[in-house]
Amino acid sequence: MEQLDLQKRLLIALALSLLVFIGSSYFLTPPQSSQTLQEKSATPQEKAAPQSQTPVSAVTSGAVTNSPTAPLESGNILTAISSKKFTLLIDEFGRISQATLMEEKYKDENGKNLKLFDPSGIKPLEVRFADRVLNEEAFKVPYTSSSSKVDIQNTPATITLTQKLTNLTITKEITFYADGHYDLKIKTTNPAEYFFTPGQRPIADTSIYMVVKGALVKESDGVINTIEDGDAKGDEVFENARFVSSFDRYYASVLYSLESGKGLNVTVAKEGGDNPLAFVKGDQEVALHGYIGPKEYRALHALDPQMTDVIEYGWFTFLAKPFFAVIMWINEYVGNWGWAIILFTILVKLILFPLSYKGMISMQKLKDLAPKMKELKEKYGSDPQKMNAKMMELYKKHGANPMGGCLPMLLQIPVFFALYRVLLNADELQGATWILWIEDLSKMDPYYILPLLMGASMYLQQKITPNNFTDPMQEKIFKYFPVLMTIFFVTFPSGLVLYWLVNNILSIAQQYYINSAYEKHKIAAALEHSKS
Repeated sequence: MEQLDLQKRLLIALALSLLVFIGSSYFLTPPQSSQTLQEKSATPQEKAAPQSQTPVSAVTSGAVTNSPTAPLESGNILTAISSKKFTLLIDEFGRISQATLMEEKYKDENGKNLKLFDPSGIKPLEVRFADRVLNEEAFKVPYTSSSSKVDIQNTPATITLTQKLTNLTITKEITFYADGHYDLKIKTTNPAEYFFTPGQRPIADTSIYMVVKGALVKESDGVINTIEDGDAKGDEVFENARFVSSFDRYYASVLYSLESGKGLNVTVAKEGGDNPLAFVKGDQEVALHGYIGPKEYRALHALDPQMTDVIEYGWFTFLAKPFFAVIMWINEYVGNWGWAIILFTILVKLILFPLSYKGMISMQKLKDLAPKMKELKEKYGSDPQKMNAKMMELYKKHGANPMGGCLPMLLQIPVFFALYRVLLNADELQGATWILWIEDLSKMDPYYILPLLMGASMYLQQKITPNNFTDPMQEKIFKYFPVLMTIFFVTFPSGLVLYWLVNNILSIAQQYYINSAYEKHKIAAALEHSKS
């Protein structure tokens, strides 16, 4: 009886954990940085004035002192770079002030081409000098550009940005490519300690879901460090990193140097509040690469297989990455991400079926044995040792495994959470159609059809699944669980709801099959018993 209670407690725990996990993703929105909030509440006169930011902390022996930074917003654009996929704007302080995605699937809430960066945020390629006097001058003297307009529709193009200061000249030579990456060379005429940044993370994702956002650093030994918004300490230092990424749900600004022995020295400061802002330590001559754009797997893999580590799925990345690889492989053959999700769900069910079959048969047997177990508990309740021995004899006689029904449930936890992250974070699902009314698997079902079907299928699955709840509270939780899940899933991406719906349908079919097989088993066992 204790084992049945354990199973019931496990079922309740799984239900509640799913509700908490999904509910937190539904109700909690990422905190805005204090700097962004300040910008929104500032008057037009305040916005026009140069802003001072908390400087980067000590990196090695040097430090960036309490120096003012460049004005956050600058109306003077030196160079516009255009391609089929994006446009970039370079401002008078040698920064990439804005990146706009031009592909049809990347639109904002108003249907306009998606802009990645907050106009009031710190821009990619901003340079800060450790010397206060030099830094102050650097944010008063504008750069000059070798070209005001560049078209990279077919071939890469190079621009040279130059800033002439009193005792030093800094040059940025940038070669832009049509796939969104660039080569960067920075030179100074004299040695000077300085730092440059991939900028504040993109703010293109305005969804309500709790997804991982912040800074990601891959060290030379392959260790990946993720510093989420709100978690920055302001003194994290990484030597010889392979790349540093400022990212949100779908997009990233990355600086990388993947060659062995040519890593980056990265420090993570605080951006206004506790949000991370990464800086790379510069030398008199620096050569590395950068990327700005969607975290699309094939685009990153084409740059270098290591760059796919820019795509981060949270705690279950170790499972999410192979899951996505399989879904992507299926999509290559079927040419539709919706059908790829369905086929992947079927594949997972088939792999887990032998284990699920044994577990469900055990649950059926335990349900049938419940009256006998109750009798044993009443008879030997005063002697727990003898009661457990009698119960083990009962299990052995009828071939029941008291823990057999728990393992399939436990396996579903990492599978669901990993797939949840894949389907919530995969850029490939943006603009991906399935059938009829589902025109974007990354967005909610506009007619609520999939969530309602999902709730109905979950209700039916519960009706045909054996249970022996004796606690009214446990029974109520399970009774209303489909309703709560439907409410949560109403606004979830339709790709995720599709997975859950198909999983429920397959579970129903599996339960019908097992119920039928068990009934046949009982009839055969009864006939055998009558003959003997």
